[in-house]
Amino acid sequence: MNRKSLQRISHLRLREARTLLQAGLPSGAYYLSGYAVECALKSCVAQQTKEHDYPNKKLANSAYTHDLEALVSAAGLSVAFKLARGSNRTLELNWAVVKDWTVDSRYMLNIDTIQAKDMLSACTSRLNGVLTWIKKEW
Repeated sequence: MNRKSLQRISHLRLREARTLLQAGLPSGAYYLSGYAVECALKSCVAQQTKEHDYPNKKLANSAYTHDLEALVSAAGLSVAFKLARGSNRTLELNWAVVKDWTVDSRYMLNIDTIQAKDMLSACTSRLNGVLTWIKKEW
């Protein structure tokens, strides 16, 4: 899996999330929105590696997770993202929604339409979305 593939997967999962939300399937939409963020962050991690470099074990181990906060760190974005959130209240609020996503969200059946819309919006808001910010770094 390479950086560009992860970016394409992120875009595809967002399209799927929108489709599921429109079809009245909010749990799947919520899960795929978070998964799109995970793929975007992993793209940022992949950007740190060079084709013929021996892999950094610490980086590799820290990237094999579904924890979004851990992936922000593994991607080397902790400081920049904290500064961006500190100067952008809406981005901070959007992160508060997105960071609670876990891979186990795929098993949750109680996600309602409002939660799914909030998650999708927090990810994709044109000016203050979490994915919007990540894409500037990938």
